[in-house]
Amino acid sequence: MSRILITGATGLVGGHLIRMLNDDARVTQIVAPTRRPLPAMRKVVNPRDPQLTDVLTQLTEPVDIVFSCLGTTRREAGSKEAFILADYTLVVDTALAGLRLGAKHMLVVSALGASQRSLFFYNRVKGEMEASLIAQQWPRLTIARPSMLLGDREKHRFNESLFSPLFRLLPGKWRAIEARDVARALINEAFSPAHDAVTILDSGQLHEKAGHSALI
Repeated sequence: MSRILITGATGLVGGHLIRMLNDDARVTQIVAPTRRPLPAMRKVVNPRDPQLTDVLTQLTEPVDIVFSCLGTTRREAGSKEAFILADYTLVVDTALAGLRLGAKHMLVVSALGASQRSLFFYNRVKGEMEASLIAQQWPRLTIARPSMLLGDREKHRFNESLFSPLFRLLPGKWRAIEARDVARALINEAFSPAHDAVTILDSGQLHEKAGHSALI
């Protein structure tokens, strides 16, 4: 039985993930700090904080597994600084809180193309976030790198609507993926036997992992 810490639970992947975790018999409690309130769920404790950082430092109960589904775009964030806060700083703070609380497995949603050496700001920040988590030397770290995420967002993203038909047809790691399938894949990976200390799953691998969830 596992206690879970999750950030990003109000987002596209995180929303699916927290509902699935709430229904999972292997989970006893879910601590989900958010900026805005979540719908009431039986297993979910939902401390709220406009900045998230303060509430993460105040958590004291032990957890077993940590998920971070935090993510935005520079346009939605409003500035480079706000984007870095959401996609780097708060993810790293989530991981540090999990380590302090005794977690052994961290799972994070990153992005296709994440690289510290990328010429693109978005991908470079994602790559720097991944590198920081790897440097924390987790007993087990899973990094999900989905391609274009599909699903119903509260805020419409024009580029995703424009290019999603194409990305649905692409093969392997380039193929678009439903947010709920990313959530299913993360849960499957979280409760699977450990293999490597660091596992990176692209969209093709996430599709495969999600496919197994029908058996759960």
